[in-house]
Amino acid sequence: MEFETLAIHAGQEPDAATGAVVPPIYQVSTYKQDGVGGLRGGYEYSRSANPTRTALEECLAAIEGGRRGLAFASGLAAEDTLLRTTCAPGDHVVIPGDAYGGTYRLFAQVQQRWGLDWTASSGHDADDVRAAVRPGATKVVWVETPTNPLLGIVDIAAVADVAHDAGAILVVDNTFASPYLQQPLALGADVVVHSTTKYMGGHSDVIGGALVVADDELAERVTYHQNAMGAVAGPFDAWLVLRGIKTLGVRMDRHCANAERITEVLTAHPKVAQVLYPGLPEHPGHEIAAKQMKAFGGMVSFRVTGGEEEAVAICNRAELFTLGESLGGVESLIEHPGRMTHASAAGSPLEVPGDLVRLSVGIESVDDLVEDLTRALG
Repeated sequence: MEFETLAIHAGQEPDAATGAVVPPIYQVSTYKQDGVGGLRGGYEYSRSANPTRTALEECLAAIEGGRRGLAFASGLAAEDTLLRTTCAPGDHVVIPGDAYGGTYRLFAQVQQRWGLDWTASSGHDADDVRAAVRPGATKVVWVETPTNPLLGIVDIAAVADVAHDAGAILVVDNTFASPYLQQPLALGADVVVHSTTKYMGGHSDVIGGALVVADDELAERVTYHQNAMGAVAGPFDAWLVLRGIKTLGVRMDRHCANAERITEVLTAHPKVAQVLYPGLPEHPGHEIAAKQMKAFGGMVSFRVTGGEEEAVAICNRAELFTLGESLGGVESLIEHPGRMTHASAAGSPLEVPGDLVRLSVGIESVDDLVEDLTRALG
């Protein structure tokens, strides 16, 4: 089946008891057992499994082409569970040189104290990743593509070869692209990570995370840790994400179309020094993005000629572009990464430029968005 069909139907058969076409919200903690050890449908306690979460997890696996999907309370909860499944104190991980600020914080201020070592890749090329790998010590190669917030592109298939040659697994954060635009597991990745808060949910009304795993044995281990660590998605949160996925394809088409128009405006504006968008032919990752993505996404970053204070002023002057963190919702957002989403990376090798502005382009009328952004630019 095609993506749009799977998004609506995978894991979502009509309810057997009532015929409801939408999976119910099983707002329940425990389940009656038919005798000791006699579970009805495999459910005993909702940390271990919940029917609403099961529906979401089956849908996640289907739309990413994986063996197992797992839903978590947040994207960072998913990341933390995966790392504690695959790594031990003393192990080494390679991360992107411009990783999401929360991911950087997890590695530098949480996992490092636990004994996990990490290196930031100097660039997005497979050779840059290979140079950061430590033979015998690297257990995970972690990439984002496109990266947050500099919109760098990684050749997933090439980096998968680098990781596997080193005996490591490749983890791809697919949040910016979504499974509609990019399928990392089909390109050789072992695990896909999502903040389902973003494009999956799509309406800025839920916090969630997900892992989709390609290998059955690794999936079993991650599932064990999901239950043992307990940071699972609640039933209502799972239901909201599942609802959002149904319209993911049509929303992403509009996000991408609007973003392309916004880049045209930014590229021509005298106050914009550089536009970062993989759909632009001059973007260094354009050819790879065109090869491994269906379209180029709804995220756009740009650098301004007036420096950091002007970047902040543009964010403050915008009106229809709401000043706020997060991304991937139907409404357009604007933010200053250096002072907002990536403030935790300040002073580190992953610090982002002060003159950078990041846009999450929504699905409003693009003419209205252009008018607002042009006014904000001055």
